[in-house]
Amino acid sequence: MKKDKIAIIGLGYVGLPLARLFATKFPVVGFDINTDRISELMSGVDSTLEVDNETLQSVLIDENSDSNGLFCTNQLDKIKDCNYYIVTVPTPVDKNNRPILTPLVKASETVGNVLKKGDIVIYESTVYPGATEEDCVPVLEKVSGLKFNEDFYAGYSPERINPGDKEHTVEKILKVTSGSTPEIGFKVDSLYKSVITAGTHLAPTIKVAEASKVIENSQRDINIAFVNELAKIFNLLDINTHDVLEAAGTKWNFLPFKPGLVGGHCIGVDPYYLAQKAQENGYHPEIILAGRRLNDGMGDYVASEIVKCMIKKNIPVNGSKVLVLGITFKENCPDVRNTKAVDLVKALKDYGTNITIHDPWASKDEVMHEYGLKSTKSIPSGKFDAVILTVSHNKFNELDFLSLKKENAIIYDVKNFLDEKHVDGSL
Repeated sequence: MKKDKIAIIGLGYVGLPLARLFATKFPVVGFDINTDRISELMSGVDSTLEVDNETLQSVLIDENSDSNGLFCTNQLDKIKDCNYYIVTVPTPVDKNNRPILTPLVKASETVGNVLKKGDIVIYESTVYPGATEEDCVPVLEKVSGLKFNEDFYAGYSPERINPGDKEHTVEKILKVTSGSTPEIGFKVDSLYKSVITAGTHLAPTIKVAEASKVIENSQRDINIAFVNELAKIFNLLDINTHDVLEAAGTKWNFLPFKPGLVGGHCIGVDPYYLAQKAQENGYHPEIILAGRRLNDGMGDYVASEIVKCMIKKNIPVNGSKVLVLGITFKENCPDVRNTKAVDLVKALKDYGTNITIHDPWASKDEVMHEYGLKSTKSIPSGKFDAVILTVSHNKFNELDFLSLKKENAIIYDVKNFLDEKHVDGSL
């Protein structure tokens, strides 16, 4: 019996950790259209820092090897002898918050070109319920000329990668699985169960699995929106929000959410996928979209609070020097996708401030490419009228914040990370 061979389509924050894990038990081919990404991975380096170099190098194999391990390529013919194709491409939204399925469609076209009878295509990208069978499968059928659930099959297993988290790695997080038929569901479940030590949960249908993923992040989004609204209320009442949350958290069933800027490729995006599907079916999701509006407006809100703090200390805002510490979407991670720290920066610039961005994790080239903003990995020289902490990187523990500010300056802590006695304002 021929050994299963797996192709991972997309080698980013989700695809590479998954490919590395499967490579411990199967021959795996990682496919990505980014030639620079392929080159760095085959040299044993991961710039996303999700897989450490030693671990990556331990699973790399030559393209002609039949043993378990990982070979990365951008050449289509190198994945044609695989029988499992797992798609892990991003699913973003456009400037109007409408889902962009282009990467998913393109990936489906890629797989369709090499699809054979008996193959199984599994999607991990976060989508609205129905996208796999309604948007992706027709592309596979059209390009391959094969018949769905007769010649080839599909599955869905939503990604549960938490970028930057070295404790909850992919194999330690229980995985939801599903298949386009009951038999395929068991096959997909068995495949993941062979490497996921935390276990699996086989959902009854692909749509159920898709829905389970999109509501995970919608639920978190709504809960964070609630505490963001509380922060606005308590600021008006001159009450420390974090003191309130700490007190409320003494009850066993109080959920420990904190206020902040809600960005990234999941929580700040996925609710829009569910909202669009709901609207297409004649329902306007009020709570989901209300939470999104509130969280999307937090950059402007924090900027206005910072300006108020400066005015209270008689610091001229127009022309002031402001240091923003952190531009990634979360702590201890180089990922800048959909970071809401950018919203704060742009709002402060509208007030006429001169912004310096320091982030020891973020790629300067990526920040410039994505947002047209300059950032630095080195500690900036000079002193500032305002120091704003937006991301609680562990490396910021090494900073002497007081040495960065002018004598009459403010420190604003978005993350409640700093010593409270030195902070002029926080969420």
